[in-house]
Amino acid sequence: MPDETEHYFTADPSVPFERQKVEFEAWDQELAMESGSGVFAKGRLDIGTSVLFKETEPPVQGRFLDLGCGYGAIGLTIAKQVPLASVIGIDVNERAVRLMNDNARALGVDSRVVACTPDQVPTDYTFDEIWSNPPIRIGKEALHELLLTWLPRLLPGGRAVMVVGKNLGGDSLQRWLTEQGYPTERIGSAKGFRVLESIRPA
Repeated sequence: MPDETEHYFTADPSVPFERQKVEFEAWDQELAMESGSGVFAKGRLDIGTSVLFKETEPPVQGRFLDLGCGYGAIGLTIAKQVPLASVIGIDVNERAVRLMNDNARALGVDSRVVACTPDQVPTDYTFDEIWSNPPIRIGKEALHELLLTWLPRLLPGGRAVMVVGKNLGGDSLQRWLTEQGYPTERIGSAKGFRVLESIRPA
């Protein structure tokens, strides 16, 4: 039997595609979305993303990137909570892109939300904030390359908010991000996860 956890960061997972509803509470609002097989966290809100919501306050406004969006839990929650938000979700997994766009339509925020693959984002498009439960399991080298591709897209003074498991290198990632010129602080910690905030200097 294929291991779904090895498929969610591939472009076209080989496991049959079956949708499954997900209901969760985030920032004092109830949300219902669809997840799917071959996509991260099928049928649930994963613990890391739950910690991210519990340890943060909603942003206010701006252009947001949901990096490694999956079915859209983070980006769509921002869009529902923040009327002045526009959100791009990116994922290499084509099923995830389809699910986030479908969920955006179902939630009535598709005029302010689009999901796509990374190569479809214009190279000059910038963001006020990046929110992410990054795909740590792609490996340290690939993760570093991913972050150094997208963190420079932050506007000066912009921030990235990420949740990373402590046992998956959350503390060392905090140090590495600071060394790369993005001062990073831990702004929350629960259930074995770190919530990190990185700033692009003005």
